[in-house]
Amino acid sequence: MRICSLLPGATEIAFALGLGDEVVGVTHECDYPVEARQKPVVVHSAIDSNRMTSLEIDRWVSERLRSNQGLYMIDEERLREAAPDVILTQGLCDVCAIDYNEVARTAETLAKKPNIVSLTPNCLTDVLDDVARVGEATGQRLSAERLVRELKQRISVVCDRVAQLSTRPRIACLEWFDPIYAAGHWIPEMIELAGGHDVLGKKGKPSEKIQWKQVAELAPDVIVLMPCGFDIQRTANEAATLQHLDGWHDLPAVKTGKVFAVNGHAFFSRPGPRLVDGLEILASIIHPEFFPMQKSPDAFQRIA
Repeated sequence: MRICSLLPGATEIAFALGLGDEVVGVTHECDYPVEARQKPVVVHSAIDSNRMTSLEIDRWVSERLRSNQGLYMIDEERLREAAPDVILTQGLCDVCAIDYNEVARTAETLAKKPNIVSLTPNCLTDVLDDVARVGEATGQRLSAERLVRELKQRISVVCDRVAQLSTRPRIACLEWFDPIYAAGHWIPEMIELAGGHDVLGKKGKPSEKIQWKQVAELAPDVIVLMPCGFDIQRTANEAATLQHLDGWHDLPAVKTGKVFAVNGHAFFSRPGPRLVDGLEILASIIHPEFFPMQKSPDAFQRIA
């Protein structure tokens, strides 16, 4: 079987199911596991976001979407060479990955019409269901069932410990800083499972642009910074803009040193198996006394 994955989270699912050898095409962002970086890239970004500020990225994305221009480009020649039997893509977010309709149009031009599997998760349960869907579509149903059981078991360990706790700190998760976005989709659910109360996000709903005044008024006990697509170092660098906002130093989270930068790129933005790693990281941030975690610079950093 020949698989093209046009979504980093789907690539991670495919490799976790033992399908690495069958993956014949990925996107420019598919960097995990490391073997994925050796695969032919069939989708590229229209910009180099590493050379732009957060505000510049937001303005560019907004303008492209307003003018009905895509953020990603399919390399049609490489896709034809890949000749996929299955294409893994998504219909959830035009900012996160290539538009589903463009994938469908391009697939129609291939000599052999592939099976297009579109993943549209809005919560953690949906992500687990998508693991099963990928397994079914690729002949790896048993492997998918085994992986889902393992992930559910890890989630249960967190939930069982949280059930014994009497307090739920107020958590604010920021997915973008300039402008400010509250993290949505599966993040509020993960915060709840990890023993916190998300004061900004809406469970199962997209990330939402908010005013800084709203964050200040809600006075979160813990702030988790998880910009979509950023690693910890860039997150920490970009967070400097927040420290100049009115009321930043008066926030309970800042006063008590509970502002954390996490690797959103790896553990929070992508709907794949590593979201469960993200859940465990959140539990360690929110309730470190009950969820001790070996310090890792790739997991989270205290920045204030």
